[in-house]
Parts: sequence; structure tokens; C-alpha cells
Amino acid sequence: MQLKQHIPNAITLLNLMSGVIALVYVFNDNLPMAFFWVCMGIFFDFWDGFAARVLKVSSEIGLQLDSLADMVTSGVVPGLVMYKMIAEIQINNEQYMVTDDTFYMKLVPYLGFIITLGSAMRLAKFNVDNRQTDSFIGLPTPANALFILSIPMITFNTASETLLNWLSNPYVLVGISLFSAFIMNANIRLFSLKTKNKTLKDNKVGLLFLGISALLLLLIQFEAVPVIIIMYIFISLLVNKQSKEKINS
Repeated sequence: MQLKQHIPNAITLLNLMSGVIALVYVFNDNLPMAFFWVCMGIFFDFWDGFAARVLKVSSEIGLQLDSLADMVTSGVVPGLVMYKMIAEIQINNEQYMVTDDTFYMKLVPYLGFIITLGSAMRLAKFNVDNRQTDSFIGLPTPANALFILSIPMITFNTASETLLNWLSNPYVLVGISLFSAFIMNANIRLFSLKTKNKTLKDNKVGLLFLGISALLLLLIQFEAVPVIIIMYIFISLLVNKQSKEKINS
């Protein structure tokens, strides 16, 4: 077997390794480093597919391995991060502390793992859905992972008391978890950032999105991540509407 056939899978395993390292940092309450390693995993997740296409060595094993790696990096890690955030709020905030009268509150942090369950369903659907070759249906798990892991980074760096208060409410975080699982599995077609060909016209939406995203990251840093994800969904809805109008015209 040629060496080049192993290159994409080796890159995929680097994604998985990044996810495992991120888990270690989450267990050690070092969420900034967990964020860094999830970003590394997503970086490898992009390049394994690119390498497979360039080398023309795509395989069924590669597809399954990619989903297994994503399940850890973009499924288990964000679920655990959400669990830790909610549990930490209950420990440090008297308003949400667990007492004999509010024993049910002990279960609330586990609702963060709804993200993990939603990610598993999203990845399983992706593997058997042949409609997602040049676009996505539902928010991809790596984008969702960035969305979730940006939350603790925002709480560490924001100067907004209002935003901090919102993100320090366990019920808000549970709501975000539910929205996360929903949007990953929603029947919404989202544009892919994979370049279709060398023409600028066919890639203008993706390039415009990347340009605005880079500008937002420079201006507001971590707070830009949720904005970028929402913008991604909104632009996709506009593109879908325009496509339907062209078909009907």
C-alpha cells in the first residue's frame, strides 16, 4: 500500500489526539488551553479532507475515522466544557447553589452533554447523507465546538457586566446547549467553505464570509465567535432564499 494513502488518516488521528489533549485540559480546569487544542483539532480536520482530495485517496475508512475523531474533539469536549461551566457556577454563585430544597439542581450540569448527544446524531446523519457533498445540512460540529468553547473565553475576557451576568446563568447555558443540539440537526442547508473551483464568482460568498469573520476577530476577539456562527447561519439562509427564487423564476 502506498504511503500517500496513509497521510489523510494520519492527519485525522492528529485531530483525535488534539481532542484527547483538550479533554485533559478541561479535566484540569484549563479551558483556554482546551480551546487552543480544539482549534488545533479543527485545523487538522480541515487538512485531512483536503489531503484526501488532493492525493485522491478518499476511502470509507477515512470517512468513518474522521467522524470518530470529530466526535471527541467537537462532540465530547464541548459537552464536557458546558458541564464544567454550569457546575462551576453552582459552586461559586450563591444564587444557584444546590441545597436540600433545590436538590434537582444537581442534575442541571449534565444537561450540558446534550451538546455531545446532538453532535453524535449530527455526525451519524452526515455519514449516510449524500446531499452534503458541497454544502452542509445543519451546523457542522467543528463550528458548533468553536461556538461553545468561545463562551468561557468570553467570560474570561469581556468587560461587559451584562454579558457576563447572562453567561453566568446556568439556565442560559442550558438554553444554549439545547439550541446547539437543535441547530446541528436542523434541516437547514449551510454553505461550505470548500472551494468549488478556481473562479472568484463561485466562491464569493465564502470569501466574503471569511473576510468579515477575520475583521470581527481582530476587532472584538473571542466575542466575535458566536457572532460569526450566527452570521454563517443567516448568510446561508439568504443564499438558500436566492437559490429558490432563481429556480422558481
